[in-house]
Amino acid sequence: MKVMNFEHIVKLALEEDVGDGDHTSLATIKTGTAGEARLVVKQNGVLAGIPVAREVFRQVDPGLRMMVSMEDGQFVTVGDIPFTVEGDIRSILISERTVLNFLQRMSGIATGTFRIVSEIKGTKARILDTRKTTPGLRELEKYAVRLGGGENHRMGLFDMIMIKDNHVDYANGIEQAIQAVADYQEHTGKKLKVEIEVRNFEELLEAINYGHVDRIMLDNFPVEDVESAVQIVDGRFELEASGGITLENVRKYAETGVDYISMGSLTHQIKSLDMSLKAVIKRFYDNTPELRGIR
Repeated sequence: MKVMNFEHIVKLALEEDVGDGDHTSLATIKTGTAGEARLVVKQNGVLAGIPVAREVFRQVDPGLRMMVSMEDGQFVTVGDIPFTVEGDIRSILISERTVLNFLQRMSGIATGTFRIVSEIKGTKARILDTRKTTPGLRELEKYAVRLGGGENHRMGLFDMIMIKDNHVDYANGIEQAIQAVADYQEHTGKKLKVEIEVRNFEELLEAINYGHVDRIMLDNFPVEDVESAVQIVDGRFELEASGGITLENVRKYAETGVDYISMGSLTHQIKSLDMSLKAVIKRFYDNTPELRGIR
């Protein structure tokens, strides 16, 4: 699974953290001192962010050598060591927090998504993310969702037309909003998929009767209402449930027969996966590696 266009994200992250230099490492570590560090997993989950970590090390110091034993999408357990990095100790220390920030957050998203997807196994529903992402990190966070078994909704405002409640209200109604979109696509030559959000059964029936959309989102519908909506639509449109859906109730929503379940919590209410970059210290008298934490 490929993640693209993150070099600029790494560049900005390093500029934010490093500024005019890591003065602690410059003060405490002699120039040219070589060493080794290992990524140590401290919590079970789905690994995400290895290509990003590699890019961080590359941008800090192309001379750093990263030996990878586990790849994105693999399930990791406590004590696993997905990679080792060797080279200039100052460069390792400059890289470590940025590497961990990316790995921990992305792995947390992948792990949380995996739990949700596992919860609805056996149903036809598919889990979607939303645009509720960290500004500037959307591509990485949506990549992590895919690693966890979820799917991406639209990437932004540009790749799908989604008529939300405010659009409907400003356009003075469901029919007016849908017709305006149809006119816009005809005028511009766009052929974007169209989804409309409905807040109640009255709006649902209006959307069904007027047509010209590909998918209908049921916004904050209770489970029993989603079940009724599935029966009313009867396969004529794709149906997506959204709002108030959690790990605890997602199975009930999936069992209604809805096609998609979108959850903003996949990317904005996540807990980072615990892992550390540990310095490897070899004691000269017995050559036994000793791991020390880097923070």
